Amino acid sequence: MERYDIAIIGTGPAGVSAALTAKNRNKSILLLGSRQMSEKVAKAHEIRNYPGLPFVKGEDLAAAFRDQLDRMEIPVMESRIGAVYAMGDYFALQAGEEMLEAKTVILATGVVMAKTLPGEEELLGRGVSYCATCDAPLYRGRRAAVIGYSPREEAEAAFLAGVCSKVTYFPMYAENTDLPETVEVIREKPEGILKAETGLRVKTAAGEYPADGVFVLREAVAPGQLVPGLETDGPHVKVNRRMETNLPGVFACGDLVGTPYQYVKAAGEGNIAAISAAAYIDKKAKE
Repeated sequence: MERYDIAIIGTGPAGVSAALTAKNRNKSILLLGSRQMSEKVAKAHEIRNYPGLPFVKGEDLAAAFRDQLDRMEIPVMESRIGAVYAMGDYFALQAGEEMLEAKTVILATGVVMAKTLPGEEELLGRGVSYCATCDAPLYRGRRAAVIGYSPREEAEAAFLAGVCSKVTYFPMYAENTDLPETVEVIREKPEGILKAETGLRVKTAAGEYPADGVFVLREAVAPGQLVPGLETDGPHVKVNRRMETNLPGVFACGDLVGTPYQYVKAAGEGNIAAISAAAYIDKKAKE
């Protein structure tokens, strides 16, 4: 298995900037995220303070990011990372059913604004999961509920439909869904996840829906849940001026590390994180 120098999670301004800088430092890169780039960027009406791109539309900035990554021959791996584990001299990243390896990790996932649901954290790993492709085999022939926070999560619900006996999907957005007919779509807002005598239940104002497993799929997982042992302050990751976290070899940047939530600030921090990660690798190589 190839072990990359730097795994970068996130394709917003921070992640893209980190990838470009890491490439210029001749490091092997694993860039994980969406080829559509950050949804926050793509939906921006107009950005006025990004140097060199005056009054740029969000969709045009996202296109420019993709073009520059292509020119630099940096591919984007569209895999959801369920967890990052420290393995001594490297990190293992759980991406669906496979494990990826990297010497260092840069977190550029953006800040998770949505609050966890009541019961979500308590039942995590005991019926609640953040990755359908990771844990689907555990629910083969059983019932699954999926709480999806964006249309892109529908792919995982469709995947589950081919594995589980029944899939119930709760869209947390207004757009129409495009799912197999076997998936039951319920337009009710989940208020919590409950432990039942057999399995779990998703509670809404209208009732309770049984499931053996509940998959909560957001654009980003809370950092403390993504990386065990990571020091956080609310929704943010604590870092120093070098974008170093409390875990050696793990760096963070962009909205994830705090306000202001500005694209130009995120890009600068991505640059610093990549420089720091490259220096960390070089230092380890000399030891």
